[in-house]
Amino acid sequence: MYSGQPLKIGRTASDGTFETEVLDGLSKRPRAIPAKFLYDAQGSALFDAICELPEYYLTRTEIAILRDCARQIAVLAGAARQLVEFGSGSSVKTRLLLQGLNDVSAYVPIDISGEHLEATCRRLRADYPALAIVPVCADYMELPMLPWLPGASGAAKLGFFPGSTIGNLEPHEAQAFLRNARQLLGDDGALVLGADLKKDPDMLHAAYNDAAGVTAAFSLNLLSRMNRELGANFDVDAFVHDAFYNADKGRIEIYIRSLRTQSVVVAGQRFFFDAGERVHTEYSYKYDLDDVDALVAPTGFIRAQTWIDPDQLFSVHYLVAA
Repeated sequence: MYSGQPLKIGRTASDGTFETEVLDGLSKRPRAIPAKFLYDAQGSALFDAICELPEYYLTRTEIAILRDCARQIAVLAGAARQLVEFGSGSSVKTRLLLQGLNDVSAYVPIDISGEHLEATCRRLRADYPALAIVPVCADYMELPMLPWLPGASGAAKLGFFPGSTIGNLEPHEAQAFLRNARQLLGDDGALVLGADLKKDPDMLHAAYNDAAGVTAAFSLNLLSRMNRELGANFDVDAFVHDAFYNADKGRIEIYIRSLRTQSVVVAGQRFFFDAGERVHTEYSYKYDLDDVDALVAPTGFIRAQTWIDPDQLFSVHYLVAA
């Protein structure tokens, strides 16, 4: 059983990519920093807290769906699958699959934050001591290969991409991810995909602007991270979290907005912000089933099965190789 440090494949959060992409994103107009950099150890902990908020329906609804359909997923998947999770979270949803699937040959969680990945794997190893757990520290958007696993290398693979993380990607990026996942998982592979559904804009607004301010802290932690890791001098109190639903695009848009005219140094470079100027950090696209089919169609997958909660808030899809 593998029990060492996370394997590093391709680019990771600690190889200079953060500095390069931050400086590039702040130099552009409009300014934008990729959402993946929200998830350092502190950001990941804050996101776990978001998932417990009363306004944030996504996590509890997806968990309820997975509880109901785990055995059906097991029947579709068959025995001895290698479970590959793109973006390792707090492992609550992962446990539902591990408990429901038949004789999982190995679990391969992939995450850009090595520290968060190690913490998740420690908890899982304590509860599943016989399971081969091989964490991979990598950007799953650019993952060139999966690790070779002794005793499980020939096992069919089941991918897992929950949380509507697919919605954080613009459509062309989502399709690029799905194409790569199709290649990594192979001709006999499948993918369990979580996707948030279109709904009342007021409900969406509340989910991304919670009363306790945890989502705001999650967004603004990106500035604190730049202060910690890039020698930046952001006055975090001079910026605010700004999130709203764009009905025409079918997506939540999230920004960090400057409250005043100011200048900030990041990694030795000075940037000037106007009052009201925004830095884009994240999209969260919402779907209907036609949207999902249009997204999946060019990628080598087809939608074989879908589960939706009674309130029609969230969807879980079982995709197979076309």
